[in-house]
Amino acid sequence: MNIDLQDLLKIGLTTLVSVAVSFAMTPLVRAFAVKVGAVDVPRDNRRMHDHPIPRQGGLAIFLGFLVGVVLFGDLDRQVQGILLGSVIIVTVGAIDDIVPLPALLKFAVQIAAAGVAVAFGVRIEHIANPIFWSDTQYISFGAWSIPITIFWIVGITNSINLIDGLDGLACGVSAISSLSILVISLVLGQTNIAVLLAAILGACLGFMPYNLNPAKIFMGDTGALLLGYVLSTISVIGLLKFYAVISFAVPLLALALPIFDTCFAIVRRLLKGQNPMSPDRGHFHHRLIDMGFSQKQSVAVLYSISAVLGLSAVIITTSGEMKALILALAFCVAIIIGIALLKSYDDKVEKQERDSDNTDDGAANEEKAENGQNNEEDGR
Repeated sequence: MNIDLQDLLKIGLTTLVSVAVSFAMTPLVRAFAVKVGAVDVPRDNRRMHDHPIPRQGGLAIFLGFLVGVVLFGDLDRQVQGILLGSVIIVTVGAIDDIVPLPALLKFAVQIAAAGVAVAFGVRIEHIANPIFWSDTQYISFGAWSIPITIFWIVGITNSINLIDGLDGLACGVSAISSLSILVISLVLGQTNIAVLLAAILGACLGFMPYNLNPAKIFMGDTGALLLGYVLSTISVIGLLKFYAVISFAVPLLALALPIFDTCFAIVRRLLKGQNPMSPDRGHFHHRLIDMGFSQKQSVAVLYSISAVLGLSAVIITTSGEMKALILALAFCVAIIIGIALLKSYDDKVEKQERDSDNTDDGAANEEKAENGQNNEEDGR
């Protein structure tokens, strides 16, 4: 691994500029959000805050990212497609933060933004064959590369949005994922990809002081959708174009927390006969809160998990394919154990609720019987 000092300086400057722009613009964006009515008012138990808080903070993140890329990045055709798609995503997110848009319309716009990136050459054309005993070294998608890439981009875009439920959570997890993929890009000699990641990392870090608990502003759909879109498209041009096994495992590990939370949410809702896109209070951060953790503690736990997964992605990039397969297997086992623990916790909660209901019913019946006896005595 031979990283040029000039490349490191470029990465550092990109990060610092993006931090400065994002940090400086956030108070202005906050005032703008209040003025246009982009305020999150808690109306259900999914919200963890108890008073109205401005959103649209994603505008500051976008400006920090954009300035960093324009000043230090190589604006090739793929990067142009990512920036153009980002403008579409930010626009619909900003509108949705003011006037809630229909879910189907937002989904259609996300597909359109993903299609723009694909049209500019951001495509998953092949991946390394994860079945190491197979004679086929890689899997080529051909014409299927277009729908597969769109599915990946839209899926990751929404997964970041779904974990945006606690102060600083989505922003911090995105920063950790960005840092992980940035290090990997430097190891692989992809300086321009590293610049893009440094820009989004810096933009997140500049916004974080205003977003940590107690938050002064939320990033809203403007920021959550933007972060998911940028990370998904960068992972395509930076990692999924390689023929090594890491091209298959690394983006999954770096973005594993939002991916797994989204998949678990969809399966959970389908098993309950619900619309898989309907909101509920069953995400990881909700469960940690229900277990008695505070917001800060829950965010710290999820940061730690994301950091471990990101570190695993970096390790498999520099340690060979066998270690990558072992880590991937260990991660699968951890997922299975996690599902079992969550299921056990759900069963325990349901049992406590049933016992509580039975106790309340018994007490009510006893009260009714006692009232009946008293009425009978009064009649006598």
